[in-house]
Amino acid sequence: MPLTRREFNRAFLATLAASALPAGHAAAQAKAAATQLVEGRDWGPISPPQPGDSPGKIEVLEFFSYGCSHCRELNPLVHQWEKTLPKDVSFRRVPVTFGRAAWSSLARLFYTLEASGQLARLDQAVFDAIHLRKTNLYTEQAVLDWITSQGVNGKTFRDQMNSFAVETNLARAETLTRTYKVSGVPLLTVDGRYAVLGNAAKGYPDLLAIADGLIGQTRLNRRLARK
Repeated sequence: MPLTRREFNRAFLATLAASALPAGHAAAQAKAAATQLVEGRDWGPISPPQPGDSPGKIEVLEFFSYGCSHCRELNPLVHQWEKTLPKDVSFRRVPVTFGRAAWSSLARLFYTLEASGQLARLDQAVFDAIHLRKTNLYTEQAVLDWITSQGVNGKTFRDQMNSFAVETNLARAETLTRTYKVSGVPLLTVDGRYAVLGNAAKGYPDLLAIADGLIGQTRLNRRLARK
């Protein structure tokens, strides 16, 4: 019989609490929570599995775009959730373009904000400018006009937008989007093996709960593999 949403979330809270328990007990708790996950309903396999960029850690990726309204709604929850992730988890955001020139500009904006140290301050502001105030941020000049209005030096920001580091990150993001076969956003992946599935019946907190469960399942699998 399917779990109710409350029962489902309780199972994943147990997974989080399990990390503070003795090893044997923690493994049992994690295994119990993981069994509630159903392939095809809660997650889909990533084939072939992808290696992460954080050796020894469970890598979680969020594929997103500033141009996606659903990504905007999820963003505040993701930021709060990221703060609760255990030390053995590495979280990274990957902007997608899907070959759209406008979204390519937004991906460049994301990496430039990151490189300039302005991401924490202006990340949600970009979403809100696009979706609430209908601000055009799809060209370099439009971005520079907006970023200057936010108190950032436009010349310095332009130099960073066209830097080798930003170009490298953009190329890496395109590669990840292809190898993970991303067809829609937002998309959360865990350990290069699991893609969190979303549909109209799931809310954003449920997607994060599923990601928590997959993290617990990955941790258990790694423990068992070491035995």
